Amino acid sequence: MSTGLIIAGLGIAAVGFAGRYAFRYAKVAQESLKKQMNALPNSGAFSKYYKGGFEPKMSRREAGLILGISPSASSAKVKEAHKRIMLANHPDRGGSPYLAAKINEAKDYLDKHKH
Repeated sequence: MSTGLIIAGLGIAAVGFAGRYAFRYAKVAQESLKKQMNALPNSGAFSKYYKGGFEPKMSRREAGLILGISPSASSAKVKEAHKRIMLANHPDRGGSPYLAAKINEAKDYLDKHKH
């Protein structure tokens, strides 16, 4: 009986030491990651998404940014980009009605103002 208690005690001690080591290592790794993240530039240079809000009146530039295409893209590219983005943002699938309206406005603007 005493042998079982000794083995159980050693097992609990081993788990405690392993947990202590894991906790310390995780803390050091987290601090290192935080330092590396703070060293990165804070600008949106690494993001492919536009960080600004919407303009009061739709422009070719804004329509292109919303659809993720060049403002001078072909009608086929506009249609394909609109379809792709609306699938992800449609209100029937949990998307925002406001964003869906802006996406439709961007498509209509580019279709209407083709050069």
